[in-house]
Amino acid sequence: MTITANAPTGTQRSVLDALEAESIHIIREVLAEFEKPGLLFSGGKDSVVVLHLLAKAVAPLRVPIPVVHIDTGHNFAEVLNFRDSVVQKYGLNLVVGSVQEYIDRGELTELPDGTRNRLQTRVLLDTIENNGFDVVFGGARRDEDKARAKERILSLRDEFGVWDPRNQRPEIWSLYNGRHEPDWHVRAFPISNWTERDIWAYIQRENIELPSIYFAHCRQVFERDGMWRALTPVSQPNEDEPVVIKQVRYRTVGDASCTGAVLSEADNVAKVLDELAIATVTERGATRADDRISAAGMEDRKTEGYF
Repeated sequence: MTITANAPTGTQRSVLDALEAESIHIIREVLAEFEKPGLLFSGGKDSVVVLHLLAKAVAPLRVPIPVVHIDTGHNFAEVLNFRDSVVQKYGLNLVVGSVQEYIDRGELTELPDGTRNRLQTRVLLDTIENNGFDVVFGGARRDEDKARAKERILSLRDEFGVWDPRNQRPEIWSLYNGRHEPDWHVRAFPISNWTERDIWAYIQRENIELPSIYFAHCRQVFERDGMWRALTPVSQPNEDEPVVIKQVRYRTVGDASCTGAVLSEADNVAKVLDELAIATVTERGATRADDRISAAGMEDRKTEGYF
């Protein structure tokens, strides 16, 4: 028997039910244990799913915690518009940390390659400290990257925001210990055990809205390092990189200056699931130039305080 993405089986439904129950349990534990939680919200599919789970966890109440967005100034316009629509839909308190403001004040300096992904770490840590968050939810998953695979569901960050993979607690029997030093904070990752395919299957089941760039559309792009980069004010081609129009979509939402698109005909969730059934590279491995700096690019950034 052939199983297609359009016809989830009972087993697929039970897996999603189990993942949803685990995530809601984690969210409720965190809300009960910590004093001032926040939710890191990029407008990408993973943070959208976490927000959806959070809304379910507290229903029928409204989402009681702020959402935090670190605006690098290189975001896709479609994602920022989507972020604002979600904030309005849920009646959320939006906290924005601006990389551009730090640059304007001379507290950060543009990198030689013109990207800002690494610059947002300082802004993130300051935003967490200035708002007094003792825990922030994030949408990281263990299947994304080998550094993510080392991450605990409740991940400790020291007084400098540093993540030390050797200084994390065991999490057995679904028991999560959120105790930490007064000047430390915790990152909570309730969808750690989900895969990219789980995320999309859940989006399909729950009919969750996403930014339009996740689906196939025509866009001016140029090829660099094996990735299709969008033509934008912050992403410009070299002389030997001709601009062409391709039908593409984005598997992950990052800065326009370091995120590549993939050629695709998937203009709806079912077709995305069909694509993922034959994908051999993770979404970050396929489309994120910032992860190609070194074999340990993600881990290096995480030890500095990155998401």
